[in-house]
Amino acid sequence: MSFIKSLYLTKRFFIALLGIICLFILSFSFNFLEGLTVGICGLWIGVVIYEIVNLYRLKNGLNGERHLAQRLSNGDQNEIRIAIHNKYPFKVDLEIIDEIPYQFQRRDNSWKMEVDAEDDVSFNYNLRPVKRGEYEFGFINVFASYFTSMIQRRYRLGEQVSVPVYPSYLMMQKYEFAAFSHQLIEFGIKRVRKLGHTMEFEQIKEYVRGDDPRTINWKATGRSNALMVNTYQDERSQPIYCIIDKGRMMRFPFDGLSLLDYSINASLVLSNIAMKKQDKAGLITFSNKMSSVVVADRKPRHIQKILDALYNQKTLYKESNFEMLSAFVNTRIKQRSLMLLFTNFESYSSFQRQLPYFVSMARRHLVIIVFFRNRELAEMIGRNPKNTQEVYTQVVAQQYESEKYLITKKLQGYGIHTILTYPEDLTVDTINKYLELKARGTI
Repeated sequence: MSFIKSLYLTKRFFIALLGIICLFILSFSFNFLEGLTVGICGLWIGVVIYEIVNLYRLKNGLNGERHLAQRLSNGDQNEIRIAIHNKYPFKVDLEIIDEIPYQFQRRDNSWKMEVDAEDDVSFNYNLRPVKRGEYEFGFINVFASYFTSMIQRRYRLGEQVSVPVYPSYLMMQKYEFAAFSHQLIEFGIKRVRKLGHTMEFEQIKEYVRGDDPRTINWKATGRSNALMVNTYQDERSQPIYCIIDKGRMMRFPFDGLSLLDYSINASLVLSNIAMKKQDKAGLITFSNKMSSVVVADRKPRHIQKILDALYNQKTLYKESNFEMLSAFVNTRIKQRSLMLLFTNFESYSSFQRQLPYFVSMARRHLVIIVFFRNRELAEMIGRNPKNTQEVYTQVVAQQYESEKYLITKKLQGYGIHTILTYPEDLTVDTINKYLELKARGTI
C-alpha cells in the first residue's frame, strides 16, 4: 500500500502514453507503423519499469530535515533552511514542497533542483508572520525522479512541528546590538545633546581639559595638589511603562500587521533599551477592562517576563475604557513614571471624550500619547487630483490629517508629550523620544 501511495506519474508519462496511443491509431491506416509502434511501446514499458526499480531499490533513498528557530519573530523575515541528503548511487531530480503553516497562505513554497549521487543540497527561504500564536509546520514532501523523469517517488521527510510566533525579538536584538556598538544612528535613532547634567553623583576625579568648570569640587581640590571635579551619571532606575490599548481602534492593518502588533513590537524593543539604560521597564494592557500588568523592574530575567506577557495578548477589540485606566494608574502606580500610551484616534471628537483622563494621569506622571498617521492618506494628499471626485476625496483626507495635528497641539497645551507617527516608523520614533527625554533629565 505504501508503494502505491508513494508512486506518482508525471506529465511526461502521460505525454508518452498519449503518443503511443496515437501511433496505434495511425497503425490501423498505415500497416508499416504497427511494428514500430509495438517496439516503442515495449521500450516505454521497459523504461518505466527501469525507473521504478531504481527509485525503489533503497528503502530510504533520501534524508531531509528542516532547520528553524525555536520561535519565530512577528513582522520580521524569519529564515528557514531545508537540507536534503541523496543516498542513491546516481543523480536524481527533486521537486520539494514544504508544508508551511496555513496562516501564510502561500502557494510558492515549491522548489526544483538536481542532486548528484550520494551528495547533499540545502537552501533557505524566508517567512514573515503577521500574527502572534502557534504555527504548525507539516512534512517536507520530496518527489524524486530519475532518467526520463516519467516516474516520481514521494518522500515525506522531516517532522511536524509547532512553533510559537513571538513579538519581534529579532528587532529587539538588532537595536540592542546597535546600542552597544554605537550604531543606532544607522537605524534613524538621533544623537541627542545632553542639556546640563543630572544630579546622580558617580565619583570625584582629576580635572582634564573639557570638563565642566562648574563641577569643580573645591574641598577635594584643597586636600590635593590638583583640581578635582565631581562626575555625574544618568539617573537610573526610573520606571518606564508601556501602556497598550487593545481596543477596536487598534485593529487596523498596515502592511499585514495590526496597529496592536506594531505597538507590541515597539514596546518590547523600548523595554529592552530602557533596561539596558538601567531604567525599570513595565507593561500595562487594557481594553474594556484591565488585562496584563507587569510591574516595572530591571532584573536580568524581567525582559523575558515582558516578552511572555506580550505574546499572550488576546483581544476582542472592544471599546477601550480610559476612565478605568486613569483610575488604575493614579491609584496603583505611586512613583512618578514615564507612561507611553499606544492608542489611536480617528476623529477629534473621540479624542475629546478621553482628554480628561489623559490630563488626570499627567498630573502625577510624565505621559506620552502615541498615535498613528495613515500612509495611504498622506500619499493621497500628495497626489494631483484628476477629477472632481478625487478633489472631494483629497479634501476629506486633508481634514482627517489636520485633526491629527489638532490633537497633538491640544495635548501639548496640557503638557502631555505626543508621538504622531507612521506604523512602520513607530519603533524608531518611540526610542528617539525616550532618549530625548532622558537626555534632558525630564524622566
